[in-house]
Amino acid sequence: MIRVMLPYHLRKLAGVDGEVKIEVEGQVTQRSVLDALEACYPVLRGTIRDHATLQRRPFLRFFACEGDVSQEPPDAPLPDAVAAGAEPFMVVGAIAGGAMTA
Repeated sequence: MIRVMLPYHLRKLAGVDGEVKIEVEGQVTQRSVLDALEACYPVLRGTIRDHATLQRRPFLRFFACEGDVSQEPPDAPLPDAVAAGAEPFMVVGAIAGGAMTA
């Protein structure tokens, strides 16, 4: 089982609390994890990746074993600890903004 942690707004949309556990067939990659996640929770299709291009949406980042894997190729294997379920695959909402002036 692969453990996936989602940001609050996606957990709310999917109707889940805490982390999600999914089965992934074959090699554990960003693509296979996200494919399995969207298959289990169809309401998430298009929220993490663009429908047409399957590119990561702006303001979302992917982390595995405390490392940012957002820029890695989608078919690159994720760390063994994620594949074994020891560590979660994290989808994190990025925060953008500028400095406030008074």
